[in-house]
Amino acid sequence: MNPIAFYVFGIAIRWYGVLIASGMLIAFIIAKINSKYLNVDYDKFIDCALISLPFGIVGARLYYVVFNYKLYINNPIDVLNIREGGLAIHGGIIFGILAAYIYSKKRGINLLNYLDLAAPSIVLAQSIGRWGNFFNQEAHGGEVSKEFISKFPEFIQRGMFIDGKYYHPTFLYESLWNLFIFIILIIIIRYIITKRGNIFFIYVLLYSIGRFFIEGLRTDSLMIGPFRTAQIVSIIGILISTMYVLLNKGKELY
Repeated sequence: MNPIAFYVFGIAIRWYGVLIASGMLIAFIIAKINSKYLNVDYDKFIDCALISLPFGIVGARLYYVVFNYKLYINNPIDVLNIREGGLAIHGGIIFGILAAYIYSKKRGINLLNYLDLAAPSIVLAQSIGRWGNFFNQEAHGGEVSKEFISKFPEFIQRGMFIDGKYYHPTFLYESLWNLFIFIILIIIIRYIITKRGNIFFIYVLLYSIGRFFIEGLRTDSLMIGPFRTAQIVSIIGILISTMYVLLNKGKELY
């Protein structure tokens, strides 16, 4: 599997970066469309997003580095190299939301409006970005039999054949799960009257459920002692989002 998409003036452009950039571009387009349904000012949303996005990228990288610090002790300059991967979505979301919160407070904006608008865009970008893991042959699951992997398309089989063994295409599981979440959120936005904040927290709930189970299959999980970090964060996400949706007493409806 070749992780290089093409070269520009001799510089290798990797599929990982191409897919992440494509996911971001499509995310903004989707947000533009959905802003009409949620009655959110798209220009102001973009202002907030352009503040949050760089903080999200820094947070995603920092989160990954903190839990893999041993990889960078001898080569700290590699912390800045994200061309080959090494971004953790949980860190990105946390830092991105913090930046958006500070921005919204200073501008007197309802953050929930922006989070609801961002949710389907974020999860679709995640679905696309996961294919970067495929080209890097990373973030896969444990070893599987040839009989098991033969149920997948041939190009998936080739990509998951690493060092003479076949592995769970966990990137594919999460990509499809995220696509399912995207469809659910679009249905809610277009056809269901709901309270502000619910769209975002339904995203958190569904993503956390899927991530918890998929993470259990992976072999490269970030760890806190004997526990998988992503599963801990997923449990917290499930609890918080469930309580929010059930207890949301807000009167503002879409």
